[in-house]
Amino acid sequence: MSSEVSSAGATRGRPRSDQVDQAILRAASALLSERGLDAMTIEDVAARAGVGKSSIYRRWPTKGTLALDAFLDAFLAQQPRVDNGALEDDLREALTLWSAAVVGTATGRALVGLIAESQLDEDLARGWIARVMTPVRAQHRTMVDRAMQRGEIPADSDVDVIMDLLYGAVYHRLLQGHLAITSEFIGLVARMVAEGAKSGAAVVR
Repeated sequence: MSSEVSSAGATRGRPRSDQVDQAILRAASALLSERGLDAMTIEDVAARAGVGKSSIYRRWPTKGTLALDAFLDAFLAQQPRVDNGALEDDLREALTLWSAAVVGTATGRALVGLIAESQLDEDLARGWIARVMTPVRAQHRTMVDRAMQRGEIPADSDVDVIMDLLYGAVYHRLLQGHLAITSEFIGLVARMVAEGAKSGAAVVR
């Protein structure tokens, strides 16, 4: 493996130890689940992992970038590709899987904390876009691409607008907490987005 590499970039130094990496990530993941990002400290991670703080900072420049790596495996594993042969069904299943991963779960609490922390941590903000938003959107845009190929929606539909309409609604409820994310809500969002796309409402003129 290359010299010291963090989620935000690379620096020169001694070769990294996979065992140390995994010990740190396990400790960070456990503390995220137990306390949330606000209460997690590098000192506590170091103590639980049995390493010095310098070992962590050589790998991750900020608490946020460490938390992002600890969060990623659990979250992305719960966001598989879906293919039901109809856009509305695909959108509903994708939102249902997303909801199961984040509503009332440690993963969801970590997600909310990371989004908040990314407003203050530029390294984390870049990592969030590159390693969470971009791959998840690329994976889920296949639902819309297939719908265009089937002729279900216009071939010039704006995929990014459809994705924003779909996930904007559920992220709004998750972050604001003003209303619940229910199966009925998910079904209504999927139906409205799919019908809007079919009508050509998601085509940029």
